Amino acid sequence: MKKVIGVLCFLLFTLCFFLPFGAMAEIRILALGDSLTEGYGVEPEEAYPYLLEQLLKEEGLEVRVINGGFSGATSASAGTRLKWYFKMRPQIMLLALGANDGLRGLDIKNMKQNLAKAIQMAQERQIKVVMTGMQMPINYGETYITAYQESFFELAREYELPMVDFLLEGVGGIPEMNLRDGIHPNPEGHQVIARNVLKTLLPIVQAESQGQG
Repeated sequence: MKKVIGVLCFLLFTLCFFLPFGAMAEIRILALGDSLTEGYGVEPEEAYPYLLEQLLKEEGLEVRVINGGFSGATSASAGTRLKWYFKMRPQIMLLALGANDGLRGLDIKNMKQNLAKAIQMAQERQIKVVMTGMQMPINYGETYITAYQESFFELAREYELPMVDFLLEGVGGIPEMNLRDGIHPNPEGHQVIARNVLKTLLPIVQAESQGQG
């Protein structure tokens, strides 16, 4: 019995020695958002974070996408919630907050400050941040709409972040892509969002994977 255990230990040691360091390491991606990220009205397996994880795995990547979505969340919750998710040690964060700020007509300057704080907190821990942009319906007025939409691009430029220009591209305002409320994506809409995010996120995850290998 001792000989068998000894042989197994030797084989395990040999495997660990010759296997490239980090080759089996899982890349953790935090999607920090609101009900759009949480998957309001759909099953967890139909929400875009889960779908995004599957798409990345299809590319041969060892990943885990953490669904950090919470219905009703505004940018004000970003810092507090992010501190909790630090326990999961994500290497990449998709920052998908701000939709509720806009829908409630909240102050854009405060929203930018809240998001900037979350970006800074993540970068201090060497977490790569991917920014997502949002847009507002035309009934919010041209001045507010323009300032709101541009605020996400301003943050991306200031902190040199890769960006998903509009999280709901191909989904927002399209009835067949949303639930009856006209706001939250249905399963088909979440599939479109996952593909939208993948375009920006894939090269970042690939680079992270190569860096660990």
